[in-house]
Amino acid sequence: MSTGIDLAVSTVIFALRPDSAGTLVLSIPLVRRTRDPFEGLWALPGGAADAGESLADTAARKLAETTGVTPAYLEQLYCFGEPDRSPSGRVVSVVYWALVRGDEVELVTDDNVAWFPADELPQLAFDHNLIVEYALWRLRTKLEYSRIAHAFLGPTFTLTQLRQVHEIVLQKPLDPANFRRQIEASRVLVPTGEHVTGGRHRPPRLYRYDASVELVDNGPLTSAGVR
Repeated sequence: MSTGIDLAVSTVIFALRPDSAGTLVLSIPLVRRTRDPFEGLWALPGGAADAGESLADTAARKLAETTGVTPAYLEQLYCFGEPDRSPSGRVVSVVYWALVRGDEVELVTDDNVAWFPADELPQLAFDHNLIVEYALWRLRTKLEYSRIAHAFLGPTFTLTQLRQVHEIVLQKPLDPANFRRQIEASRVLVPTGEHVTGGRHRPPRLYRYDASVELVDNGPLTSAGVR
């Protein structure tokens, strides 16, 4: 058992993914552990911090190595450091949370990586159930006052698609008319002048987010590894 303190980086990755019934649900990828402690249990992707790179860069690199995905949004969540959180010694984990677009989800092909509904997880290794619970709270809280829903979508989208993202994440229906008014009043969307093609009814308009507006205001920490 180590007598020092080890520093690790883990990431909770959120994406909208079809469940077994074909319904989009908020999902996260987990990695099956292949060695002790907790061999055989599922865990969040991550690993030891690297002394030669920032914590955010380590989080992004570990995501690429274990799942093959590139997050559209990455932010530091919390630092977990209870003395008994790891049976192998004292480990402090700096945890990030990330949002991934649907087209990135299909890149995950590793046999030791699987997607799970974020609200229906099995028993995970270490304190990772608690970590996911906190990440869910942060995501749902932030979604209601910031513009991070954009990170789940492609470069262009309809208002209906944007509302559906909010409904899936928040787990509640939203009035379409009220949602439209709130979004239009925020002035963060830009009409592309294009419409969805192929439908029989009046085609909905396509929008994009104003690229000059940050997804979320991180203040003076923006350049210090908070993305």
